[in-house]
Amino acid sequence: MKILPLNVTAYKQTPVFTENTIPAGMLHHHTTKKDSWGKICVQSGQLRYHILTDPSEEHVITPDNPGIIEPQTPHKVESMGSVEFFVEFYH
Repeated sequence: MKILPLNVTAYKQTPVFTENTIPAGMLHHHTTKKDSWGKICVQSGQLRYHILTDPSEEHVITPDNPGIIEPQTPHKVESMGSVEFFVEFYH
């Protein structure tokens, strides 16, 4: 998985989501805007992060292992049971 570039700055953060409040759009193929990076931060539990490229990647995101979303890269998330997480956006 990629790491955030050193020259990006946080500009937005989502509310905290749970397995019951994940927005439907996050559960299906979607992308970030051009030049917009994301960091999936799990506070408790686990979240499966699918990077929908060719070849595809799948990662388990935990409190100690955030997920990095590259600009305009198709992806989705999937609950793995009880989870609390938010997404920080950078540009």
